[in-house]
Amino acid sequence: MQKRSFLASLLATALTAFGTAPALAQPVTPVKFQLDWRFEGPAALFLVPVAKGYFKQAGLDVTVDAGNGSGGTVTRVASGSYDMGFADMASLMEFHANNPDAPNKPVAVMMVYNNTPASVMALKKSGITKPADLAGKKLGAPVFDAGRRAYPIFSAANKIGPVTWTAMDPPLRETMLVRGDIDAITGFTFTSLLNLEARGVKAADVVVLQYPDFGVKLYGNAIIVNPKFLKEKPEAVKAFLKAFALGMKDVLANPAASIETVKARDGIVNSELETRRLKLAIDTVINSADARSEGFGQVVPGRLSLMASQVSDAFATKTRVNPETVWSSAYLPAAADLAILKK
Repeated sequence: MQKRSFLASLLATALTAFGTAPALAQPVTPVKFQLDWRFEGPAALFLVPVAKGYFKQAGLDVTVDAGNGSGGTVTRVASGSYDMGFADMASLMEFHANNPDAPNKPVAVMMVYNNTPASVMALKKSGITKPADLAGKKLGAPVFDAGRRAYPIFSAANKIGPVTWTAMDPPLRETMLVRGDIDAITGFTFTSLLNLEARGVKAADVVVLQYPDFGVKLYGNAIIVNPKFLKEKPEAVKAFLKAFALGMKDVLANPAASIETVKARDGIVNSELETRRLKLAIDTVINSADARSEGFGQVVPGRLSLMASQVSDAFATKTRVNPETVWSSAYLPAAADLAILKK
């Protein structure tokens, strides 16, 4: 009896000293996440909460991989190769409408780019100053470029005459514009503008026609989730979004410091350049007037429905986009956690 009492006492002392770790240990949920593009400035939005341990504190083991375009990200999340991803809302809508019988159509659960980053860019010496000037001109972009795919919406909104398109690989887009092979390009503002500067063009010599400034109120990139993962691990998705919002506060407060997380993943990135890219993304599509009005992470049903109709027409999808199946706000954190944008 004395021996048993001694062992019981010893066990109690050990549990007191080290805590009841076996009983309180929380299971860690692995999450495979794919970006829409390479490790550039905006990747800090996801790398900061990883580096600062916010995902880990939420019980998640998140791995973030680079992508090669929103279309590929949507497809890989749909296949289950990735649990979650970051992709253009129009690409997600297109997948839904063109694959009505697909068993796992990803769902968008948090809007990050409240406005599309797409724009048309030309050199001032071309004489292009407004959308109407594009009529009869030669435009260039990769065939999968979000701005090129959505150009029919931009064209219709501004009653632009016919244009001629030239396709190229992404690295050649800005080079061909500088050489004069084409008159204008489409691309994300914070990507192509800085790429033009890297090729010796001054920002003051570039005309930027941002889609949101000319009647095209498309949503941009959102966090998307594989529906099977969403159904099986809804709490993990909620935890991810809350931790992500916490990391967003840090990124908005100090973009320059945030770029170090990108540098850690890709040592050859230019920190100064990527800081400017991140700040440009924040100013144009994250902390935009529309985002502040609607609330970070949210969408307005009427605006989403209009976008669904526009994408159905512009992309000539097999079926019409159903806005109710592409989006869910059920996993967003509390309003206080989403109050991250400053006027």
